[in-house]
Amino acid sequence: MTPRKPPKAEHARELILTTALHLFVAHGYFATSVHDIRRAADLSIGSIYHHFSSKEAIARALYDELMARMTELVASASSEHKSSRLRGWSVAEQLCQAAQQEPEKVKFILHARHHEFLPEAPPICSSRPFELMQEIVRDGIASGEIRPMDPIAASLALFGGVIRLIQMCLDDVLQQPATSYLEEVWEASWRGISS
Repeated sequence: MTPRKPPKAEHARELILTTALHLFVAHGYFATSVHDIRRAADLSIGSIYHHFSSKEAIARALYDELMARMTELVASASSEHKSSRLRGWSVAEQLCQAAQQEPEKVKFILHARHHEFLPEAPPICSSRPFELMQEIVRDGIASGEIRPMDPIAASLALFGGVIRLIQMCLDDVLQQPATSYLEEVWEASWRGISS
């Protein structure tokens, strides 16, 4: 059995990730240095390198953790219903709520150009959460809920408006929370692909 890390070490790791997330979102990955993270987190440089070998390793850990959470969110929302319409709606609603409750995390997922600093990471639209969203559409086509069409095009039509709604919310373009617009955006998207 692996020995449990002392609480102080766990706290330091979380503090590094939280601070880096804030700085990456506020200033961008390339404009943020390890020393910026150290200063903002009020930790020693040794503490930073005890947990992460480089700035890229911090960004990789953030990306992996946030993708795992997003995958869990999409899988959980999708598993609550049988029909593709309700599964898709649940995913859209959960994503909008996440954007309202944890905007920096969603900004890092949707706005950061991950391929520039994590070149080995798959494009965001090929990541597991987006694959799960495409599975909802494929299941809908197979069951007849969604008219026969290219699954990629159907996925873009169904979730593209919701993702754009979230981006506009994160950019402070909208005066109301994303959930205020979601039902109309979703209904228009669903009507565009339903049988």
